Amino acid sequence: MLSIRSEWDDTAVSLMATWVEAYEPLAWWLAGVSVVTFVASVIAMPFVIVQMPADYFVRPTPTSGSWQARHPAVRVTLLAAKNTLGAMLVVAGIIMLFIPGQGILAILVGLSLLDLPGKRHLERRLIGRPAILRAINAIRARAHRPPVRME
Repeated sequence: MLSIRSEWDDTAVSLMATWVEAYEPLAWWLAGVSVVTFVASVIAMPFVIVQMPADYFVRPTPTSGSWQARHPAVRVTLLAAKNTLGAMLVVAGIIMLFIPGQGILAILVGLSLLDLPGKRHLERRLIGRPAILRAINAIRARAHRPPVRME
């Protein structure tokens, strides 16, 4: 086979090698973050998906939890924690679209935790994609939970 290499190819390889040498600690840090997010998503996402009620996406609004009947200071703290966790999952999901991990599922779970206008519409649109719905229902089936309803 003939290999045609241009001067540009040699320059690109040389620049890449120089970048890797200069930013090696950053590359190791990014590799570590990738491994941690992958492992966390493999453990956390199935747990959250299994705990979700089967009719979550059928309801016009999610039912209020028992935490809403608590003291206002506790309620505000829990609401802030829930939204912070949701935002972190959305950001992690976006990152996982480019590194190993369950990016779309992390984004979906993060969105379900956030209190945003238009959230229900976006959730239903994402979960309505056949591949995503099949993946979520397969995880729920392994845990002997009913499939998510989209009616």
